[in-house]
Amino acid sequence: MTYIDHSTDSGEFWLYGYGQDHRGTPEAPGRVVTLIERSFWEQLTDHHDSAPNRVWGVAYRIKADKVAEVKDYLDIREINGYTIHYAPFYPSDGSEPIRTLVYIGTPDNDQFVGPQDPQALAAHIRKSRGPSGLNIDYLLGLEKALDELGPESGDVHVTDLSDRVRAIIAAEQEASDDVISSQPSAVSNNFQRETSVKEQETEKTE
Repeated sequence: MTYIDHSTDSGEFWLYGYGQDHRGTPEAPGRVVTLIERSFWEQLTDHHDSAPNRVWGVAYRIKADKVAEVKDYLDIREINGYTIHYAPFYPSDGSEPIRTLVYIGTPDNDQFVGPQDPQALAAHIRKSRGPSGLNIDYLLGLEKALDELGPESGDVHVTDLSDRVRAIIAAEQEASDDVISSQPSAVSNNFQRETSVKEQETEKTE
């Protein structure tokens, strides 16, 4: 999550979210989205064609008496490896843009992964989980949220990753069904035991 700060006379605070959560562990980090400067992005070798010039999100107005608490929390959560930038936020209703304070990720951060092979990335997301839940729940929730924000807010890369993860889950389920169907049935085992008992009784009578 990142936030934007729009100071008003009332002391209210604007919070802007693009969705980050704890979906891994230090030993097995999950994967979440971040914002980076376009100049940094242009230096990367990307694996998809999705490169929109705008970022869609939601702005929340925080009550004045909660501003300090929210900012302290976000500073602890976001400041490691991020730099602060000011950028305009354009409401979808066409009203005046809001001056925003945004935490942006930097490629020199140890947690910055950069572009990855999409299939390998999907497999990593499938198996990752952390204190806040499964990495796949984060990804699929992000896809749903982006699709619902507006007609242009969907992200090709996020949707592609979600489709790959769904395909991995379907393949795992199919493999699991095959294993179950190949096991001997309980009826067959019972029949074999019953036959063994009958053979023992026959031996006794003879």
